[in-house]
Amino acid sequence: MHGETMPILLVVTILFQLALAIHVARTGRQLYWIMLIVMLPWIGGVAYLVAEVLPGLRNDPSARRALRSIGQRINPEKNRRRIEDQLQVADTLENRKRLAEECMRLGDFDTAAFLYQRCLSGVYATDPGFMLGLATAQAELGRYAECRATLEQLIAANPTFRSPDGHLLYARALEQLGETPKALEEYAALENAYPGEEARCRYGLLLTREGRRDDARRVFQSMLNREKTAPSYYRRKEKAWLDQARAALKTG
Repeated sequence: MHGETMPILLVVTILFQLALAIHVARTGRQLYWIMLIVMLPWIGGVAYLVAEVLPGLRNDPSARRALRSIGQRINPEKNRRRIEDQLQVADTLENRKRLAEECMRLGDFDTAAFLYQRCLSGVYATDPGFMLGLATAQAELGRYAECRATLEQLIAANPTFRSPDGHLLYARALEQLGETPKALEEYAALENAYPGEEARCRYGLLLTREGRRDDARRVFQSMLNREKTAPSYYRRKEKAWLDQARAALKTG
């Protein structure tokens, strides 16, 4: 067993040295680091990471985002607790908003709805951002009648406000409430206006359920045609909806 472990450790050590040496060369660091990494593999490597790599990560926005994402996976409640502590010290609109957004991210839609409702007071009683946040939380809770009412109040109070996500949310609420003709109208308006595939996919699925298979196929095929020329980041982001369209075309 011991004999098997040594070659593995040797391979890992060499790969560690090689990766760090390449990093030194590509980033233009002092070449003495390569000598140190070769002569003292683990001690030199750790010293290089602490002295050269970690300080740079703190100043790199994408690295900070990646580290923050890793931290959220390891301890998803940490940021929420921090904001809750800040809210206890200062019950401000900004802290309520930040905690509501964090609760939405964590799937605690009840608390998010409560917080957005608290934000809707005084001069912010009809703030479109807070009203949209409340409507989103209500939809996630399955309270579609309340969601619809909130969105209609939003538009009545803010007639010039435009939000593709809010429009899609309204169509979804109508669909869930059984108001299919109105939902189809809203989805049709979103078909070429929504910046993503969700609205088109939901439109196609509703058309299918209504027996309008030719119309549904046209919508699904338009999604896959768009996929062919879309950049890779867009295809990755919309993969779930595109996969649904593919599956629907196969079965329909």
